[in-house]
Amino acid sequence: MTEIKLNYHKTHFLTSAPDIRHLPEDSGVEIAFAGRSNAGKSTALNALTNQKSLARTSKTPGRTQLINLFEVEPNCKLVDLPGYGYAAVPEQMKIQWQKSLGEYLQKRECLRGVVILMDIRHPLKDLDQQMVEWAVSSDLPVLLLLTKADKLSQSQRSKQVKMVREAVLYFQGDIQVEAYSALNKIGIDKLANKLDGWFARAFQIHE
Repeated sequence: MTEIKLNYHKTHFLTSAPDIRHLPEDSGVEIAFAGRSNAGKSTALNALTNQKSLARTSKTPGRTQLINLFEVEPNCKLVDLPGYGYAAVPEQMKIQWQKSLGEYLQKRECLRGVVILMDIRHPLKDLDQQMVEWAVSSDLPVLLLLTKADKLSQSQRSKQVKMVREAVLYFQGDIQVEAYSALNKIGIDKLANKLDGWFARAFQIHE
């Protein structure tokens, strides 16, 4: 397989959309980032791209209400999906987010992988498991990033990673589990390597 190494530091904002009908043409390769509203999704994206405010972080979780697209290189895009779960917004809006999320995961042809982020201290909540199920049923590979890993000691961290790795065997999908900390730069290389592999694999299929 062709090896590719993308420079994620060159990533720039492309566009925002309320649902898939407002997204650009369904072409190239997209890799989506999903997670609960307080999982540290924007912080993780900013750490990967080495940019302080590429993805807006907010003191109030749940502010990512749109599907946000970022371009790494032509035809290579990262997608920040609306945060799910903990968000102080009206129920109707939550339902709308879930609909946009589900539609995107099930109907977007150029989607080739999903990074699901969850707080290492509280992994695999109901909505996280639903997201993993959605991805696996759509034949998408998954990288589970256990964020805020700096909050735990090395041994606690290893224990949590092992526990989650064992728990996700149930889903019988292509799922990798890694600890991640934007603060201590834990797991950033593993994330970049995984994304490189997904982009390369997708382009290989097209050749």
